[in-house]
Amino acid sequence: MKLTSKGRCAVQALADLANTQVEKPTNLTEISLRQGISISFLEQIFLKLKRKNLVKSLRGPTGGYVLSRPSNEITLSSIIDAVDEKVKTVACRKDSKKGCNGKSMKCITHNLWDDLENHINSFFQKNTLKDVLYKLEKNKNLKN
Repeated sequence: MKLTSKGRCAVQALADLANTQVEKPTNLTEISLRQGISISFLEQIFLKLKRKNLVKSLRGPTGGYVLSRPSNEITLSSIIDAVDEKVKTVACRKDSKKGCNGKSMKCITHNLWDDLENHINSFFQKNTLKDVLYKLEKNKNLKN
């Protein structure tokens, strides 16, 4: 399976933004310090998130980023898609007649990996930033 650090960091950064967003925007330096993600990497990610209207940027001394809509309306799949990521568990193209091994047939485990990909994508589609925050809060409560 392939989900690069760009996809993971985008979800992590937006979860941080959703968790800390109160009345004021959050700057990338704050997210960088809390999450251990480099500023330059965050800048690349947030540029793509902004293009896909997942975040808005505000200028000025108290500027930064805010979510463009409520956390329960932002799916994990929309975040991953925004940074040009695709969850892919098979090496071949699904619409190709050639299989993963370059032969005319799909490999013996193709359908297994294809089902896994569908399951993962469905999971990302069903879960939102609000769900991530709920799980974070639930985990905190279990530790207390």
